[in-house]
Amino acid sequence: MRKEVDIFDKPENVQKVVYLFFVCLVILVIADFIIHKHPHFLLEGIPVFYPLYGFVSCVSLVFIAKALRKIVERGENYYDQ
Repeated sequence: MRKEVDIFDKPENVQKVVYLFFVCLVILVIADFIIHKHPHFLLEGIPVFYPLYGFVSCVSLVFIAKALRKIVERGENYYDQ
C-alpha cells in the first residue's frame, strides 16, 4: 500500500508556512501602530494591548485546562470495567 504524500511532509513547505506566519505577524504589528483606534477604555489606547490580551487569555486557558484535567480525568481502564 502506498503512503499518500501530504503537502506538509516536505520540510521546505513547513518552512514556507512558518515564514508566511511571521510575515503576517510583522504586518499586523506594524498596522497596530498605524491604524487609528477609537478606544473606549484607557487600556485600549496602549499600542500592543490586543495582542497582549490575546496572549494572556490563551495562556490562562491552557493553565485552567490543566487544572480542570485533574478534576475530570478518568482512569485508563475506566470504560473497560
